[in-house]
Amino acid sequence: MKKYTVGAEHNELGAAATKRNSAHMLPVSDWLSDLPENTQLTDLIEVQFKNTRKGYFHNSNHLPLEKGVKVVVEANPGYDLGEVVLTGKLVELQIKKNKIDTSRYEIRQVLRIATDEDLERARLAHAREQETMIKARQLAKSLGLEMKIGDVEYQGDGSKAIFFYIADGRVDFRQLIKVYAETFRIRVEMKQIGARQEAGRIGGTGPCGRELCCSTWMINFSSVGTGAARLQNISPNPQKLAGMCAKLKCCLNYEVPVYEDASKALPSRHIALETKDATYYLFSSDPLAGTVTYSSDQSVAANLQTISTKRAHEIIAMNRRGEKPLTLEGNRTVAPEIGYVNNVGHEDVTRFDRKKKKNFRR
Repeated sequence: MKKYTVGAEHNELGAAATKRNSAHMLPVSDWLSDLPENTQLTDLIEVQFKNTRKGYFHNSNHLPLEKGVKVVVEANPGYDLGEVVLTGKLVELQIKKNKIDTSRYEIRQVLRIATDEDLERARLAHAREQETMIKARQLAKSLGLEMKIGDVEYQGDGSKAIFFYIADGRVDFRQLIKVYAETFRIRVEMKQIGARQEAGRIGGTGPCGRELCCSTWMINFSSVGTGAARLQNISPNPQKLAGMCAKLKCCLNYEVPVYEDASKALPSRHIALETKDATYYLFSSDPLAGTVTYSSDQSVAANLQTISTKRAHEIIAMNRRGEKPLTLEGNRTVAPEIGYVNNVGHEDVTRFDRKKKKNFRR
């Protein structure tokens, strides 16, 4: 079992995530907001709390809510404070998309629009999260538990905190909850998350130079396998395939459907091409370019020749009829290569500086 150590490796990242504006996390384009009857279709609203945590509530009091408004909502116990990120018909579609069973999921009420007192109390509560997380890690280590506290989120009224933890297996944290309750004088809720969920809550920048998808727009995590990398001819290097969470990058799945459709036109890898001079075996393929590369040796790269998938199917059909072409390429004409053309110097950059002769009319 992997041991989790207590340290300051995520302290700075956690502090930066605490200061981050939640309005930029997991945004949803409300393209129905301009319709006057949008909010009349349903009283459901979507509220976002710290980082990636969201919830759905009823606006039974018919408050004038729109995107970006801070609201106080019911919690168990007490109340919580969040930001409205979606209203109207799209909220129902979000519930359906996220496969939330409304018969089991208790949808609570919106109490009021947040006042200055509510905002100040929530600010003081959230200011304790970093210190609480560091102390919570130390307490978990002192009890010898194989777990790591990834993030701490205080409720808006400061009476309750959610401790997000990571563990490889089941953890008996009953004693830990008692210690947390006595130490921090709050109600404690433990919630297990995975490495991807932790990366989404902490945030960061991926190898592509953009902010992590899991912390900006991704809501559901789908399984990622090495087959997606093989399908796209990506080098199976674990260091290059792994993301910030040390798991396979979620973006490996983005173009898989395109490659699957393009791969349907490729010839079978088990079919060899027979010509009058040699037998060729499939060595590699490029589904998007529609080309395949064949080798005259089945085990190593030898006499590599690249042809189109159309030409490969033509040769397969000829072999089935008992015919063999002279070469793989056949009578295909090679397009002339276009050399590099330097356009610099074709026009003088100082041509506008020349003085024009003045014509004097007499």
